[in-house]
Amino acid sequence: MTLSIENILLVGSVLLLVSIIAGKTSYRFGVPVLVFFLLIGMVAGSEGIGGIHFDNPVLARFVGVVAFNFILFSGGLETRWTSIKPVMWQGVTLSTLGVLITAGTVGVFVHYITPLAIYESLLVGAIISSTDAAAVFSILRSKNIALKDNLRPTLELESGSNDPMANVLTIVLINLITTPDKSFAEILPFFFGQLIIGALAGFGFGYLNVKAINKIKPDFEGLYPILIMALMFITYSVTDAVGGNGFLAVYLSAVFIGNKTIVRKKTIIKAFDGYAWLMQIILFLTLGLLVFPSRIPPVIHVGLFISAFLIFIARPLSVFISLAFFKVKFKNMLFISWVGLRGASPIVFATYALVAKVDRSDIIFNIVFFISLTSVLIQGTSLSAVSKWLKVALPQNQKVRTPVDIELSENVDTELVEISIDENNPVIGKAVTNIQLPKTSLIVMIQRNGKYFTPNGTTVIEKEDKLMIMAPSEKDLQAVFKVLDV
Repeated sequence: MTLSIENILLVGSVLLLVSIIAGKTSYRFGVPVLVFFLLIGMVAGSEGIGGIHFDNPVLARFVGVVAFNFILFSGGLETRWTSIKPVMWQGVTLSTLGVLITAGTVGVFVHYITPLAIYESLLVGAIISSTDAAAVFSILRSKNIALKDNLRPTLELESGSNDPMANVLTIVLINLITTPDKSFAEILPFFFGQLIIGALAGFGFGYLNVKAINKIKPDFEGLYPILIMALMFITYSVTDAVGGNGFLAVYLSAVFIGNKTIVRKKTIIKAFDGYAWLMQIILFLTLGLLVFPSRIPPVIHVGLFISAFLIFIARPLSVFISLAFFKVKFKNMLFISWVGLRGASPIVFATYALVAKVDRSDIIFNIVFFISLTSVLIQGTSLSAVSKWLKVALPQNQKVRTPVDIELSENVDTELVEISIDENNPVIGKAVTNIQLPKTSLIVMIQRNGKYFTPNGTTVIEKEDKLMIMAPSEKDLQAVFKVLDV
């Protein structure tokens, strides 16, 4: 099938619909829903039943760049400073030193087991050196897994911030391959310039964007996400034009914006969550269309060796070395090592090599695709079991979640969670006034027998109640957990 102006909307919408419906079944197997989008793209491609011919790495790379802007910006907006502050340096170390160690060790291994030259091998290592936040947390949410010891914010910060580092390494190695007269020392200023300028631009644009959002104030609520979108692309484009890493700038600017008071903040966050999901679906469908399944079998044996090395040696090595500077429990480091899922990022970065016409870039692309798919299928399906085996997941009766969407004032910054009361909880049989919650916190609603009601001081807590509690900060929320013994 050839895509045309007349049928592209129909084909695109059908693929989106099928992807969403098929993705619902992924949760029962613990596989990230985005993998189903990727497989549907392959089935719809030139060698699948859809017969849609697509072999345009330039367009795929463009889709990837646009999608990453939305994905990183949405993730940055929802990153709470109070959550990541205790683990900031752990996450940053994992996303910088950890990425370097992964890229280097995998690159050397690839060089020894394949005919690829050293720079080409290091390019493979750089491409697959970042983890995929969307893949990790779609599994955690689907299995309703809550993690102990600030593991979740650590993984969120690492996954959200290591794509820029992998992106810079990929660009650097492509430059070294395509311009062999340049030495590694000559490329170092570019490497550090990308990171330093990207970081400075991120905070700078974050500050300016907050001012712009609160100053411009569009007349219609629906225009606020459009305004943010424009500011996001300006941040990326200007940073890239002056020699910085645009992805890093977009992520940091979003973190800055998300932790400041801006007009229509909740509207913006909700809108970008939807945009990010749409971009992820389009990205995975596009990458699926770009893959020719018949070209995968020749690289399976090499891909399996590299996947095994990455999962069992390179990733744990990078995690244990990076976290050796901090007081992190051994079992937590093991879990972080296992949560090294590769997803869309490596496949998109592999298109950079295709666009640059790097020697054997087609082989590199197919190897990277196979490694990403293998990583998600092996680590993704076992994530729930590993979290329970290492005892880093909270018991089922201590899961904390926020299932009810309550619209609060834009200026109210609160934590709203729902806590299940198990049969052994000491607050059972006590009236609300006798629970001694922190004065700053409030039980705003109780779910009992499938119905919600507003409690008063004399309301007695019963077994299997679900308490919806509002607290002004993460610190206050932790005090609530202590009182409720969860």
